[in-house]
Amino acid sequence: MAVTATTPAAPTQAAATRTGAAAVTASLVLLVACLALVDLTQGTAAVGAAEIVKAVAGHADPGDASVVVASRLPRMAAGLLVGAALGMAGAALQAVSRNVLAAPDTLAVNAGSYFALGLTAATGVSLPLLASSGIAFAGGLAAAAVVLGLSGLGSGTVRLVLAGSALTLGLGALTEGLLLLFPQQTEGVYHWNQGSIAQSGFDGVLQMLPVAAVGVLGLLLLARRVDALALGDEAARGLGVPVRSTRVLAVALAALLATSAVTLAGPVGFVGLCAPALMRPLARRFRGYARGRTFVPAAGLAGAALVLGADVLLRAVVPADTAVAVPTGVVTSLVGAVFVIVMAARLRDTGDVAVAVDRLRIRGRTAFLTTAAVLVAALLGATVAGVLLGDAKLLLGDVTNWMAGRAGQTVSFVLDTRVPRVLAALLAGGALALAGTLVQAVTRNPLAEPGIMGVSGGAALGAVLLVTTVPMAGSWSVAGAAFAGATGAALIVFGLAARGGFRQTRLVLVGFAVHTGTAAVVGLLIILTDPFNATKALTWLSGSTYGRTLPDVLPLAVALALGVAVALARRTELDLVSLDEDTPRLLGLPLGPGRLGFLALSVLLSATAVAAAGTIGFVGLVAPHAARALVGRRHHRVVPVAVLLGAVLVCVADTVGRTVIAPAQLGAGLMTAVIGTPYFLYLLVRSRR
Repeated sequence: MAVTATTPAAPTQAAATRTGAAAVTASLVLLVACLALVDLTQGTAAVGAAEIVKAVAGHADPGDASVVVASRLPRMAAGLLVGAALGMAGAALQAVSRNVLAAPDTLAVNAGSYFALGLTAATGVSLPLLASSGIAFAGGLAAAAVVLGLSGLGSGTVRLVLAGSALTLGLGALTEGLLLLFPQQTEGVYHWNQGSIAQSGFDGVLQMLPVAAVGVLGLLLLARRVDALALGDEAARGLGVPVRSTRVLAVALAALLATSAVTLAGPVGFVGLCAPALMRPLARRFRGYARGRTFVPAAGLAGAALVLGADVLLRAVVPADTAVAVPTGVVTSLVGAVFVIVMAARLRDTGDVAVAVDRLRIRGRTAFLTTAAVLVAALLGATVAGVLLGDAKLLLGDVTNWMAGRAGQTVSFVLDTRVPRVLAALLAGGALALAGTLVQAVTRNPLAEPGIMGVSGGAALGAVLLVTTVPMAGSWSVAGAAFAGATGAALIVFGLAARGGFRQTRLVLVGFAVHTGTAAVVGLLIILTDPFNATKALTWLSGSTYGRTLPDVLPLAVALALGVAVALARRTELDLVSLDEDTPRLLGLPLGPGRLGFLALSVLLSATAVAAAGTIGFVGLVAPHAARALVGRRHHRVVPVAVLLGAVLVCVADTVGRTVIAPAQLGAGLMTAVIGTPYFLYLLVRSRR
């Protein structure tokens, strides 16, 4: 009797879930339609709903009709296409990688496309939109392949975000170098990178629509195979699914969708991450969304709602004249950053990056003294080379005469401008290396670094805000603004990560969100500011020491001297904190205040380094790792060696950037990214072993 009574409930429940899914889909369609209608009524021209209806009916004033047909409708259509393409691309990438954080942003698809288009623009070749789309597709697909290959598949949340962030930082630095070296050829590429759905006519939408349609059709035809991958590779093979080819084809189709959106509007951040995440709870409740054929289009609807909603919100909050210049991607990036932070607070720690990459090492006194002596000699050599080399080559005799006050006018001018640059590079490298050492010790995360953790991004935001609004601000003011920005970022990152003892997942995700959010705001400030200030900010962001003076270096020298003194005085506490949570407490060490003090010191060091030399990435990762490999884990040896390594690395990078293509120059941040990105990715590969 029990079986007879309960059996009819199954079809009834299935029908109810299908009905619920249909109702949700209808609601999404209605929401998107309402947002599209509201979006049509917004703009700088006084064209409201009545004029739009007349324009559609063909009875409007020619001026109103031109506004609607040439601007409003194309913008709305671009928002629909971009949002739907990114939402579906994110859903496909998350399904095929079995990772809830896979998206065009985290897989560096956007950064790969940005670099490919920047490289093409630097050659001076003008390409039609479809050809540009092909180049962007190749760059985005290559970046996604690298990130997926390094992070692996499954639940490797931290590894995926770290690999994507590192590759994004590296490719972004290379692209910014191209923008500075070829400003005329790459004009407009930086603005494009902020993501704007504004259009002039339907040409772009009509050209990208077939590209997106191919991606959508391919994903729908591949949906059953992708669904089988959710059961695991072995189970999928048992069902006759070719796992590798399915995965490669799905990633390629998702990259094609993302490329259509990126080519049309630039990288509109976080839509591919947020749209599937918003639909996933509904998929657990309604079985109608359990399959890819229904879930992927639903994620596309959610993506369209996100993009149009961001555009509507922007134009409702910001005055129309200003909203025209504000890219939609800035709004979606800020919303997405908050979304990732909320997600990080709810995710459990996976611990998928093993600390085994930094095993306990013990080195003798002889190894330390030998290493220190070699590094001091390298530091002296790098300093001398930095002073002598550049767009104008000097001799040691010129330097001697300059120090004695007997140099000619030309030599004096060169050395008056070059010596502060060398000092800024040396001190910035040492400060960033020490900051990375402190952060890695306190968080016990061997892959923590001020840049990836968002602290450098906060400092950059504070400094750029002051540089673009008060161009004549002094060095101490810029340092103070950078410190304020870094402090705000650190409070968010380390404050949230401290819950539960600096878990890897939370720390990395919050740092990634803060870094992305601050980068979006920095891009907005550069777009809205005076072109001269924008060039100044771009040069500074590339990690350039250009134009530095001795007063600019003074705050950094004070901060580094304080940092080294504190770190060496508290070396035993650093050793204990870097071990585990229990050992310091057993020895009566107050873990909380000590950890907070070290983090505050690392923020001060990062902020002053950013203020003096711009954003220079990966030094805080490479130098501490190399120091521990050379002299062991005890911090009375790690600290001086890391500081020396960081100083040498940045000084050499600055000298090479000033010399290799003189009189043109490359920022030290670009050169350290070229070194640091492969090293960081190597550490990720090594940690998988």
